[in-house]
Amino acid sequence: MLDRIALVFVIIGALNWGMVGLFQFDTVAWLFGGTGAVLSRVVYTLVALSGIWTISLLFKEREHHGSVRD
Repeated sequence: MLDRIALVFVIIGALNWGMVGLFQFDTVAWLFGGTGAVLSRVVYTLVALSGIWTISLLFKEREHHGSVRD
């Protein structure tokens, strides 16, 4: 479950950086009152921690759930 939550935050961060890169528009800052606002900083921190967490997914064995194509 934690892996999925972290992935959601990483996706939010990626989409936000895409908006910054393409349109010079920081969606997180716009939603939460600027880049220095407490809520924006919380979201940025959660995105960063999620990015660090998802590094572990690179080294995790994939679970086998059994499929018809075995």
